[in-house]
Amino acid sequence: MAGKAVLITGGSGGIGKATAVGLAALGARVAITGRDLRRVEAAAVDIRGATGNPEVDAFGADLSSQAEVRRLAAEVLDAYRRLDVLVNNVGGFWATRHVTADGLEHTFAVNHLAAFLLTDLLLDRLKASAPARVVTVSSGAQSTGKIDFEDLQGERKYSGQKAYNQSKLASVMFTYELARRLAGTGVTATVLHPGVVRTGFGAEDPSRFFKVLVPLWRPFMKTPQQGAATSIYLASSPKVEGVTGAYFANGRLQTSNKASYDGDAATRLWQVSADLVGLTDFPPAKRRLPQAAASEGPAMPAGDR
Repeated sequence: MAGKAVLITGGSGGIGKATAVGLAALGARVAITGRDLRRVEAAAVDIRGATGNPEVDAFGADLSSQAEVRRLAAEVLDAYRRLDVLVNNVGGFWATRHVTADGLEHTFAVNHLAAFLLTDLLLDRLKASAPARVVTVSSGAQSTGKIDFEDLQGERKYSGQKAYNQSKLASVMFTYELARRLAGTGVTATVLHPGVVRTGFGAEDPSRFFKVLVPLWRPFMKTPQQGAATSIYLASSPKVEGVTGAYFANGRLQTSNKASYDGDAATRLWQVSADLVGLTDFPPAKRRLPQAAASEGPAMPAGDR
C-alpha cells in the first residue's frame, strides 16, 4: 500500500482503528475520522506509534449531520490529492429513535446515508486515482433486514433492531448498485460482514438484549483486529483487484440477503437516498447483473462488463 491514500470513517476506535493500523502497517497514508477530534488525534498518535508510519491524519466530523459530511469531504479533498481507498466503516446501534440535525432517523442516517453522501462527494477523486476501491462495512444483520419504503424513518413504528437490520441491508444494496454505476471507471465497490466483534458497539443507547447478553458473549467475540481483517483484505489485497459488487465475510465471497439482489428495489432506494441528501449527480447504472449470477452473489471483475 506504499504510495496509496486511504480514508477510514469511524477510525478512532474498534474495527475502524484496527483497520487503520493494518493499512498503515502496509505503508498507506491513512486518514481516520471520528466525532471527537481529540480522541481521533489520540488514535492517530497510537497508530503512528504502533506502525512506525508517520502519515496518519485525523479529521473530526459527526457523520449523522450532512453538513458535517460535506465539510469532511471538502477537508479531505483539500488535503489529499489522490484517494485510492474509501472505507465506509462508521456505524452504530440505537435502541430508541433519535432524530438527526437534518430531521432524519439516526440509524439510517449514520449507517447508510453518511456513506452514500460521502462516497458521492469523493467519487471524482477516487476515479482520478483509479484503480481505486470503496469498501463498506455492513453486518450479518443484513440477512434479516427489510427495506420498509412505507416507513423508512421508523416514524410509525420504531424498533432499534429492525432499524439496524434495515440500514445494514441498505449498505449491501448501495454497494451492489454503486458497482453497477461505476462500471468501467476503475473504481470497485465491495461490502463486508466483520463478524461479532468485541467493541463498544451499542453502548451509547443499548437495548435490554445488549445489556443482558453481550457481557455473556464478550469472551467469545472477535477482537477488533480479527474484525478488521476482511476490511484490510478488501482495501489492499491484489487477490480482489477488480472484484466489485460483492459481499464478503471472513475474507471470502458470500451470498447476501435475497432482497439485496432486487435491482428495482436498489434503484428505488438509491433515488430515495439521493433525495434525502440532496444529490442529483450520481451516474446512472450501465447494466444490471444477470439475475442468476446475482442470486449466487455478484462478483464482477472490473474488466468484464
